[in-house]
Amino acid sequence: MNTLFDKIWDKHVVQIVEDGPTQLYIDRLYCHEVTSPQAFDGLRSRGLQCLRPKQIYCMPDHNTPTHDQDKPIEDPVSKKQVDTLAKNCQDFGLTHYGMLSPDNGIIHVVGPEKGLTLPGMTIVCGDSHTSTHGAVGAVAFGIGTSEVEMVMASQCILQQKPKSMRIRITGKLQKGVVAKDVALYLMSQLTTSGATGYFVEYAGEVVEDMSMEGRLTLCNLSIEMGARGGFVAPDETTFEYIKGKEYAPIGDDWDKAVAYWKTLKSGDDAVFDKELTFRGEDIEPRITYGTNPGMGIGVTEKIPALDSMDEAGQASFQKSLSYMGFEPGEQLLGKKIDYVFLGACTNGRIEDFRAFASVVKGHQKAADVVAWLVPGSWAVDRQIREEGLDKVLEDAGFSIRQPGCSACLAMNDDKVPAGKYCVSTSNRNFEGRQGPGARTILASPLVAAAAAITGVISDPRDFLA
Repeated sequence: MNTLFDKIWDKHVVQIVEDGPTQLYIDRLYCHEVTSPQAFDGLRSRGLQCLRPKQIYCMPDHNTPTHDQDKPIEDPVSKKQVDTLAKNCQDFGLTHYGMLSPDNGIIHVVGPEKGLTLPGMTIVCGDSHTSTHGAVGAVAFGIGTSEVEMVMASQCILQQKPKSMRIRITGKLQKGVVAKDVALYLMSQLTTSGATGYFVEYAGEVVEDMSMEGRLTLCNLSIEMGARGGFVAPDETTFEYIKGKEYAPIGDDWDKAVAYWKTLKSGDDAVFDKELTFRGEDIEPRITYGTNPGMGIGVTEKIPALDSMDEAGQASFQKSLSYMGFEPGEQLLGKKIDYVFLGACTNGRIEDFRAFASVVKGHQKAADVVAWLVPGSWAVDRQIREEGLDKVLEDAGFSIRQPGCSACLAMNDDKVPAGKYCVSTSNRNFEGRQGPGARTILASPLVAAAAAITGVISDPRDFLA
């Protein structure tokens, strides 16, 4: 029997080019301001319109400032990109959630929370972290700008079919271990290229027990293992999450949709190109120590010793540690940090703010830590305030910024200064990712919260009841 990936992929095949790629129909195209301008220009140069404009949703997120959004953007490059997206959407008749729109936010947060992202869909965006949307049981992946143009013009894309991989995470997670830790653990085991060429289906008790927001985090980070994308078979958790959302089916259409969605699972005899199994009990709260997301350890562990790796890997390992200012064999617990960032399409959802607040409640932000708490959307911001989390955070000395990608990638004002350490809930710790010379330590919202109140890398389990 086919895998779930086969079922969704095969249903969307328009034609197969002999000795070439597959022409795949795309249900939903998301666009942001960074990777779409050339695609729109390409349509104009050929005198084309978008074939199915109602299948395309656009919003700025990378370049938006996270303060004073009611004022003109000061950075000229960011302003031009945001303004250009607005004009392109107007010219081509596309749905556009602009800055300060109640629907605006990070595109990979807004899609699922509005019910635009649904099981069984094919979804693309000119952004590698499009894999996030796989959490609802969709085949979602990032594409290049020329491919964005292709989808706009034809609602199809040419793609080689990836291989299939199933990763099972069995058992139960320890206290203080969340989806972000699971993803960081998988990356440390597989490396950042271990899933290259594959589309990953996540399964097992740990995944089944995850909330939808946890699954969104897990699928978001699939790309950091080299995978083309990652997804989770839809189940009752999925249906409960989607029901009642703005773009979700209603009435009889809902019943028909759920009946179909329940068929979206790999059969018991489905054959994957590769299968791996990990134990949830083996995972503790995680942090990274290097300059790729696979260079991670448990928060109580030590950085690997130099002689623990082959000679070929030693040079890049030493270069990475030199950039970070760390030593082989060093323990990072208690290491002083300067910045904390809560947000991004990885951990900017309401559940992440609840987790952060659960740790800092009754404590105070460390005086010498700069903390950026950035909701992934205006909807998340509203929910923070409805639940009173804003008061908990303010009482602990934190303030909430306005939605956007923020310090995930330093395309806006939120840049970590050179040489400073930032414990970040984002997805990448490459050199300069959060600002030229910035040193990024990836972690979960719980680990970030513990660091924010202590001023050093700390074990969040010490602060949990």
